[in-house]
Amino acid sequence: MKIIDAHMHFYNIPGFDELAKKAGHENTAEHYLRACKENNVVLSIAMGNDSEEPSLFGGTTPRVPNLSGKFDYKNYNQPPEIAYCAGVKSEELTLENAKATAQEFERYVLTPQCVGIKLYPGYNHVYVYDPVHFPLYELAEKYNLPVVIHTGDTATSTAILKYAHPLTVDEVAVRYPNVRFVIAHCGNPWFADATEVAAKNENVFLELSGLLGGQFAGDIFYQKHQSYFSYLRMWLDYLDRYDKVIYGTDWPLINIKSYIEVMKLVIPTIHHQEFFYDNAMRIFPKVRELLK
Repeated sequence: MKIIDAHMHFYNIPGFDELAKKAGHENTAEHYLRACKENNVVLSIAMGNDSEEPSLFGGTTPRVPNLSGKFDYKNYNQPPEIAYCAGVKSEELTLENAKATAQEFERYVLTPQCVGIKLYPGYNHVYVYDPVHFPLYELAEKYNLPVVIHTGDTATSTAILKYAHPLTVDEVAVRYPNVRFVIAHCGNPWFADATEVAAKNENVFLELSGLLGGQFAGDIFYQKHQSYFSYLRMWLDYLDRYDKVIYGTDWPLINIKSYIEVMKLVIPTIHHQEFFYDNAMRIFPKVRELLK
């Protein structure tokens, strides 16, 4: 079975080097691509982290992947197996520069490898429904791109959780019914709230990256933490829409093989093809062209 990893990071930073070691990996492009090949991961979508490009229109520029060197959006220099979502620096957005920022993003969106937009509420102390984001949502609608939103637990103590609560996604989903919003990490630990937002809004999807960390034997870990996974499965069963749930890892946080093993136990076997591959192809339509 082919797999699409719809949420990972391709970023050169010492902190990610340490995360990769704990997960039994190396934070290098060569190692990641080798691990993907071993586990039949045919394409990965990196969430943009780095930002070095100068502004052309007076707005803020996107956060991008850079593990294979300084990013060049005109002459894409990351591996062809890596697509990306352009990351938003919400705390640098103002009502005055919001439209100019959408112009900056449009340069990247017009390239084949940019398959979505990523927001980092919680890490950025700005709600997703703040009007500073509206021009970016309009851009996503114009080009039929999904908007991926960090929700739930954060990796730093300086983040503020109220901004990352999955219920905040409901407001933008209603305001922009033609934009697909992806609740990253399924709102962990607020699975009930994330699931209700997806159940209520046809344009909202759940993504299961980053629920665990490190390296382990999948079946043993699943049994040890059965109460946690039973709770997650209960709410996925409540939703009863496995066409709205997609696979991601949050690499380098997690060991690729371990995470696939666990997710195969979480998701009913009959839905594996949807979860691991088909849903990402539909929710991120530009991926289809990259895989031809």
